[in-house]
Amino acid sequence: MIKYKIDIIHALKSIGYSTYKIRKEKIFTEGQLQQIRDNKLLTQDALNKVCTLLNVQPGDILEFIPDEPDRSQAE
Repeated sequence: MIKYKIDIIHALKSIGYSTYKIRKEKIFTEGQLQQIRDNKLLTQDALNKVCTLLNVQPGDILEFIPDEPDRSQAE
């Protein structure tokens, strides 16, 4: 599973991008903001915007956590 290492909304707020400003300047759609809040992955284009705004690499905000093996199939 790939998930966010950081709270993206909080990180954006810390550099001056409130959700109000993000909506007003049409940086992200309401749907994209909801995906971030729900810890769902963004499209590559939206992720590119996040990396550009925060001046980070994708690996700075995303992490891979291996899925647990299904124990019922192993037995």
